[in-house]
Amino acid sequence: MRTPVPGPSCRVLLVERGTRLQRCGRGLFHSGVEEAGPACDLGGFLEAVIRHQPHVAIVDLEGAALEAVAAIESVMAERPLPIVVVSSDGAGRQDAIRALAAGALEIAEFRSAPVLARALHTQVQFLARVQVVKHIKGRHRGKNETASQSRLQVVAIAASLGGPKALARLLKGLPRTFRAPIALCQHITPGFADDLARYLAVETGHDVVEAEAGATLVPGRVLVAPSEAHLVLEAGGAVRLDRGPQVGGFRPSCDVLLKSAATAFGDRAIGVVLTGMGRDGARGLKEIRARGGHTVAQDQQTSVVFGMPGESIALGAAEKVLPLDEIAAQLLQWVGS
Repeated sequence: MRTPVPGPSCRVLLVERGTRLQRCGRGLFHSGVEEAGPACDLGGFLEAVIRHQPHVAIVDLEGAALEAVAAIESVMAERPLPIVVVSSDGAGRQDAIRALAAGALEIAEFRSAPVLARALHTQVQFLARVQVVKHIKGRHRGKNETASQSRLQVVAIAASLGGPKALARLLKGLPRTFRAPIALCQHITPGFADDLARYLAVETGHDVVEAEAGATLVPGRVLVAPSEAHLVLEAGGAVRLDRGPQVGGFRPSCDVLLKSAATAFGDRAIGVVLTGMGRDGARGLKEIRARGGHTVAQDQQTSVVFGMPGESIALGAAEKVLPLDEIAAQLLQWVGS
């Protein structure tokens, strides 16, 4: 058994669908090992790592092995850290191996909470001193798996007053072979989102469609947030429609779209805020920039209304401030670079 090297406290994040890791309790968290934050489920793994910055994560495979492996792969591609996976004694070993292939470093088998706690206490102190790098699985991915590519970028666009014309000009500046999927939120009269998508498709020649539940991001395709639903991007390229309450007075909300892009894609997200009244989108743009993504706001001279871009600039969210006709060229520089 490895002997941990004395040093500062080791901050540990528990990730599980159930509660058996949390039942380890005091047997794990003592003598130099502390909680980095509340235990989270697999869907919130990456966000919790970004928020709490643990030294080590412990992931329970019980009941959700495939989801756990996907979550580990996503974290190791975005915010790598040492990960221990817990499998059931004598069962699920192939799942544990898949987790190692996704980037986890150690396996612990569950026998009882006290035994597991003692083993994990030693493991995490050792792993806290291991330097890890971003992990990208090396298997070949076919043409139909484009949305799950580990380095897929996404462009998220926010617009309001003056937006349809600005969007058409921006999309016209991009080739039809543009390699990143685009998701956009345009404040428009309810019921007209599908009409906006058809207009942009005809006007620009791009593949533009109104987003539907269960859709996936496809390079070169433009998804328009539907009326009365937030457009949410998820890790791996899935798309979710959220018909919950308005956010900031809007549904769909530009902030919801841009923040989801930041959470799901991290430094592979590119945010654009175009002409519009108010401040929707500014905080989402700031979230993308904070997580290492690229951001651009339309300048005042070419904006019909400078509210949304102006708020983005005032928040320090905009990496670039550009005239409308220069934004497409900047996106081409960022995508695939």
